[in-house]
Amino acid sequence: MVRELALKNRSYRRFYQERSIGEDLLKELVDIGRQTPSAANRQPVRYRLVCTPEENQAVFECLGWAGYYKDWDGPEEGERPSAYILMILPDGVEAAYDEGIAGQTILLAAAEKGLGGCFLGNIQREKLAQALKLPQGFRADLCLALGYPKETVVLEEIAGDGDYKYYRGKDAVQHVPKKKLEDILI
Repeated sequence: MVRELALKNRSYRRFYQERSIGEDLLKELVDIGRQTPSAANRQPVRYRLVCTPEENQAVFECLGWAGYYKDWDGPEEGERPSAYILMILPDGVEAAYDEGIAGQTILLAAAEKGLGGCFLGNIQREKLAQALKLPQGFRADLCLALGYPKETVVLEEIAGDGDYKYYRGKDAVQHVPKKKLEDILI
């Protein structure tokens, strides 16, 4: 079952925007994420839930999407995420391990519920802090964009150090190269 969820949990970037995601579901996902291990059990990550059209638009305007797609500024209106979970940290605190573990757990739980998501770190942090009125001394470190996936993602095996850049084919299917198991074992 974990394998199935891991394979289902891809980086989706286009969604059925009209299918809303409520705050209760976002709280449920964060509650699952908060149960994960934390370095020294510090639990520094805080979360800001976003699911209204106005706040969704404010968050969207602060994000950079799919660095390998040089001619794409992100999903068009109608294909944007229905909700976001922002991972917030106090200024000066680094918690990459905590964020990775909690974020991946949240995305796996979302996949189990039929949602798709994408980790985003390309954030205009000051602009976002102002738009969402984040408390002084905190920053949005990572963003989980969530929605009902409107695209197909296909994993493809590559040999050795082949081209690992994801790409979108003519059929709008997103292809994600993954190294073979034997090429990553030492």
